[in-house]
Amino acid sequence: MSSLAAATREPTAPAVANRMRGYARQDGRKGIRNYLLVAYLVECAHHVARVIAAPYQQGGVQLVGFPGCYPSDYADRVMTDIATHPNVGGVLLVSLGCEEFQRAKLKAAIAASGRPVELLTIQACGGTAGTVTRGREWVERQLALLKGAPTVPVGLSDLVIGTKCGGSDGLSGVTINPAVGHACDLLVDAGAAVMFEETCELIGCEEHMAARAVTPELAEVLRGAVRKADEYYAALGHGSFGGGNIKYGLSTLEEKSLGAYAKSGSRPISGLLKPGVRPPAGGLYLMDTVNDGPVRFGIPNINDSQTITEMVASGCHLILFTTGAGSVVGQAVAPVIKGVSNSRTYRRMEGDMDVNAGTIADGVETVEEVGRHLLDAIVAVASGEPTKSEALGHQEFVLAYKTYDPLGPGCLPV
Repeated sequence: MSSLAAATREPTAPAVANRMRGYARQDGRKGIRNYLLVAYLVECAHHVARVIAAPYQQGGVQLVGFPGCYPSDYADRVMTDIATHPNVGGVLLVSLGCEEFQRAKLKAAIAASGRPVELLTIQACGGTAGTVTRGREWVERQLALLKGAPTVPVGLSDLVIGTKCGGSDGLSGVTINPAVGHACDLLVDAGAAVMFEETCELIGCEEHMAARAVTPELAEVLRGAVRKADEYYAALGHGSFGGGNIKYGLSTLEEKSLGAYAKSGSRPISGLLKPGVRPPAGGLYLMDTVNDGPVRFGIPNINDSQTITEMVASGCHLILFTTGAGSVVGQAVAPVIKGVSNSRTYRRMEGDMDVNAGTIADGVETVEEVGRHLLDAIVAVASGEPTKSEALGHQEFVLAYKTYDPLGPGCLPV
């Protein structure tokens, strides 16, 4: 039995052994994967990039990209953060040639980070076939080089962990989300940086968060983030409490919000982040993924894959994803550990679920025991073991138009 599989069944003490190893990066961070990215810079280049990457999906090649043609400072920033993420060892950029993405600037940033990078322009390469041939030749050369990359020890204090829920049910706030909260407490105590988000699902919890803020100024920032989410969704005319939640046992937005809040654990909140802003130190952070300004374009933030992408852009090495109904999402750059709230869904979808918190409702284990299993799973994944979504080839990556203002005073008192 692998240690990741064992983490779903055997109550163990927190695993903080020195077996985690990763890849040293020029900026001082350490990656737990050494992926090669194939990145399209406009939707018109998506197919060509996908064809280039397809034969190497199980060999460490991940497909990411931005579909828009119109310029976007947000997309430029996120793509740069993704392409220079510690889990990334090299990047092939695929451009059509007439889009307005700042491809030369992105290539220069990747090169400056010490990673190998190549830019192929479909129009200059003579079309689809020529670009695919050249792209695959480059990918194969780089994969051979990445296989021999040296590794270094990784500690929990080197890690940045994100938390996310999707397909929540009536037990999510009782079992898996509190277990994630306990795991987050253990991680923060070990020096890791942890972020939670979903301000649209924290409405009503703002005073609880404010009471945990490390400064009064941060407390007001946290209140403001929730107010912004409330106003944004009021303008849209809907929120994140959906039919699927009702079908699987959630009664109100308040119940869903309390469950989402439980993932944050109990430690002080050290700051507020926005996509592309990395935690300056270990601790617990709220990630604000609600678009700044009025409702204009893009998606309204009800998209698990885009908010995960935004947390990864802020440096997350891996994601703790909780579900009750059974979400199967993964991510292209950061492994996703999926915890499920009930044993019935776990038995039905065991091939997609990493940790079963239904044992809490079954009376077999405590919240704290499942929280330690989650920590064990993190150690296993950071030691190279694939998550279920990785083994199944999930490479979800969504990036659409959004806008964010710079962080204001009080957001990062650390």
